[in-house]
Amino acid sequence: MVSLTGEPAGTAGARGGGRTRSAGWPAAVPLLAFTALAFGIPAVALLLGAFTVRDPRTRAPAFSTANLTESLQGNYLETLVSSVQLSAVVALLGAVAGTFLAQAVVTSRFRALRESVLTASGVLANFGGVPLAFTWVATLGNSGVVTRALGLDGYGWSLYTFWGLALVYMYFSIPLMVLVMVPAMDGLKPQWREAAGNSGATAWQYWRHVGVPVLAPSLLGGTVLLFGGAFAAYATARAMVGSTVPLVTLQIADALTGDVLVGHENIALALSLDMIVVAGLVMAVYLPLQRRSSRWLR
Repeated sequence: MVSLTGEPAGTAGARGGGRTRSAGWPAAVPLLAFTALAFGIPAVALLLGAFTVRDPRTRAPAFSTANLTESLQGNYLETLVSSVQLSAVVALLGAVAGTFLAQAVVTSRFRALRESVLTASGVLANFGGVPLAFTWVATLGNSGVVTRALGLDGYGWSLYTFWGLALVYMYFSIPLMVLVMVPAMDGLKPQWREAAGNSGATAWQYWRHVGVPVLAPSLLGGTVLLFGGAFAAYATARAMVGSTVPLVTLQIADALTGDVLVGHENIALALSLDMIVVAGLVMAVYLPLQRRSSRWLR
């Protein structure tokens, strides 16, 4: 076939498609520019600062790995390890509790229960910072209402510990996991369970060979999301525990406010780079597993 321009129809269509695809690039320029400004410039500044040291006397800058070396030693390393441990505990416990709660919501016959739980989860997942810390201190702090009513202080209870902070973080982590898992569990078709039952499979075999593999991408994604949320949290920990629980975010804040020795001003940037590396390692583990498990959804 020949088009009105005298060219084969396929050629004209291909050229038209090329023009259509190329015409979409200018529309993406504002987004790319915003990304470069919001993420690119801070990332470059962080990298340059992390590898820059200043002489205490002359204040002359020089390229060095001293900041990174120092950030992985002593008290700085302790705060990084403590943050990773806290985030891992919150991610695992929050993922398990949130998944079971999501399953209860999905299998419930009461639509009002489902809607109320999802609405509450949407609110609680975004409730954090100083208001959350104040709520827990007023409830389970040393002079909290529940602590006094039940005499928990007599049993050695203290909210201002590692496990107390983990409990507070799960307050917004579990609802977030519910929001992640409910849509995924809605995707489990009843026909799959019926087919498994007709084939003689038990409930455990169904979940082992069908349910869990299908839900694996959402499970992994939700766990990584909870880890990242707990790893980057700052305001709640600062208002509630202060320096009682060593955390890397609190250490970075102290370094940024000048609570460091002369010549070590960029240690905060080195600690921030350590956090980026940890987050990158977590994603490096998650992405291959996610791609492998996503085959079940095809």
